[in-house]
Amino acid sequence: MSEVITVGEPVVTFASQDADKSLADARYWRKILGGAELNVAIGVKRLGHSVEYISRVGQDPLGDYAIKRIASHSVGSQYISRDPVYWTGHQLKQLVTKGDPVTFNYRTNSAASHLTSEIMDEVDLDGVKIAHMSGIFPAISDTAEESFRSLLKRLVEKDILTTFDPNLRPALWSSKEKMISTINELAGSANIVLPGVEEGKILMGSSDPEEIADFYLKGKRTDTVCVKIGPAGVYVKTKDGNSYTVKGFKVDKVVDTVGAGDGFALGVITALLDGKSMKAAALRGNAVGALQVQTPGDNDGYPTPEELKKFYEKEGVSED
Repeated sequence: MSEVITVGEPVVTFASQDADKSLADARYWRKILGGAELNVAIGVKRLGHSVEYISRVGQDPLGDYAIKRIASHSVGSQYISRDPVYWTGHQLKQLVTKGDPVTFNYRTNSAASHLTSEIMDEVDLDGVKIAHMSGIFPAISDTAEESFRSLLKRLVEKDILTTFDPNLRPALWSSKEKMISTINELAGSANIVLPGVEEGKILMGSSDPEEIADFYLKGKRTDTVCVKIGPAGVYVKTKDGNSYTVKGFKVDKVVDTVGAGDGFALGVITALLDGKSMKAAALRGNAVGALQVQTPGDNDGYPTPEELKKFYEKEGVSED
C-alpha cells in the first residue's frame, strides 16, 4: 500500500480565462481537475511519496477525463470506482485578479456522493503511514459522510497518523449547525488538525490562533494544531503546551488562492514522512502554499523536491 491515503471528490473545473468578467460574459475556458484531497495527493506524489486516492466518478466524459488526469500525476487509483448512473462532479470558476474566485458547483447527486462504506471496508491500510482527511467529502451527502466515518474509524483502530483539514464549504452542508457540529466532532479523531483562522471563527467562535488551537487540542486523539493565519504564516501548538509561529513567505503577485491550504497540508505531510520536525513541516507547508498562489489552476504550483530546494535557497531558509 502507499505511504499516504486520502478520500475525496475529483472536481472537473471549467475556469474562465477572461479576468474579472462575470461567468455569463466569459468566452474562453480552461478545463482543469481539482478537488482539495486530490490536490494534496498530487502534491504528495510530486514531492516523491506514494499516495492512494479513494473516490468515485461517473461513466461519462468528465469521469474519463478525471481518470486520465489522475493517472498523469501517477497518483494511485486502485480505489477509484465508476458509477453507471450518476455524473462526475464539476464546477464553473471565475478568473479574478483580486480575492477568491467565484465558483458554481454541480455536485449534488454526483458519483462521489454515492461512494459507500462497503467500498471503504475493502481499502487495504497495511503500510499506510499518514491519512489525510478533509471536511469536504462528508459534506457532499449522507452516504459520503457514512463512508468517511467508516474509513476514519478504521484509521483510528489501526492508529494511523491522520491529518484533518476542516476545508469549510457551507454551500454543501444542509445547515450551518450541522457543519459546525460534524466538523468539530470529526476533527477530534485526527492527530493533526489544520484549521484556518477564519474557519476557527466560524467553528468555535474565535479568530485568536491560540484559542483555536486550545479548542481542538481537547480532541480525544489530537496532539498538534496548526492554525493558518494567512500571509503571516501558521501558529502551531501541541498537547504538551509547546507553541510557536512559523512565518509565511512574501510573494510578488497572487494569481489564484485556490490550492494554497491544500499546499500547506501536503507540505506538512511530506515533511513528516521525510523525518522532519513539526516546525520544519510547518515551514514546508508555508512554502508550498506560497508557490501555489503564484500560479493558475488548483495544483499547478506544487513543487518537485528540486523546485522546493531552489525556493528555499532563494528565500535563504532551511528545514534543518
